[in-house]
Amino acid sequence: MTFAKPTFLFFLLLIPAFIAFFLWAEARRKGALAQLGDRRLIERLSAHVNWHGRRWQIILWLTAFAFLVIALARPQWGAEVREVEQEGLQVMVALDVSESMLTEDLKPNRLTLAKLEISDLMDRLNGDEIGLVLFSGASFIQFPLTTDYGTARNYLDSAGPRSISRPGTAIGDAIRTAQAGFDPNLDSQKVLVIITDGEDHETDPLGAAQAAAEGGILIYTIGLGTPEGAPVPQTDQWGNIVGTKQDAQGNTVISRLESGTLEEIARIGHGRYFQATPGGSELDALLAEIDGLQRAQLANRTETKMIERYQGFLFLALLALVVAELIPDRIVSRKPLSVFRHGSRLTAHGSRNTEAAQ
Repeated sequence: MTFAKPTFLFFLLLIPAFIAFFLWAEARRKGALAQLGDRRLIERLSAHVNWHGRRWQIILWLTAFAFLVIALARPQWGAEVREVEQEGLQVMVALDVSESMLTEDLKPNRLTLAKLEISDLMDRLNGDEIGLVLFSGASFIQFPLTTDYGTARNYLDSAGPRSISRPGTAIGDAIRTAQAGFDPNLDSQKVLVIITDGEDHETDPLGAAQAAAEGGILIYTIGLGTPEGAPVPQTDQWGNIVGTKQDAQGNTVISRLESGTLEEIARIGHGRYFQATPGGSELDALLAEIDGLQRAQLANRTETKMIERYQGFLFLALLALVVAELIPDRIVSRKPLSVFRHGSRLTAHGSRNTEAAQ
């Protein structure tokens, strides 16, 4: 048996504390009764109280609590296997991980904002395949097209300037790498989203965009940064920021958004250029653009799902509570209760008679 939410099981540790509390309360009750007067008189007066039933109520309450905790932990055993049909787009994201992406003219910085937008994109793709290309001075596929968004996020989280040692912004190489990552055997629309802050004149990004467009790939670009720019952080070998980057003359390096090339790439690729904003409105616009694109049936996948078994434990918890409430608080006796003390008689009907001493 496994549990979908095993952390709830820690609440079972409260049961010994509850038991200790009830024992302490019972000891206090007995101590308080002992101070009231004669022990036999107190026992006669409380003879109709269902002490045994009250103990069973406590046991049932604790049992109900235990079953409820187990139900919340969602016990699972057994599995069902089914084949799931998928339809969707092929979306490749090319993410710039150069050191300039650590610039903080967009908070918290350009790279962190880009990764948050890619993660949000995964949440809203609804089964479309997504792949990730990382690039700076070189490029490679971080993960291929997949619908396993959980694993994809793990790879996305690890992306950073240390992923590629070669400096630069090779947008043209990133487009070619992404183009090779699409599945040519599927009829679904191929979409490339380039997220970067830079301009590339060395790897012919416009020629790469033209070749991709001829291959049926739509290209959208998202520019990160501001025209005014900000200093580029300097990092140590562990990725910690230790200052700002300096050029050969000792001047602080300022990174500015270069949108001209990105706009031209998007135009050639029959897509659109968006400038990133802290609120992420460009992601809404991008999704609106690709929402109506042609989707094809992707490869069927086999899904194994554990069978939930919490219902039985929840039923037992409710049953224990119902039984506890049915236990009477007092015992009904047909014999009148009589207590003799100081020559007086107290009856169950509340009458009191005085008799002469013999």
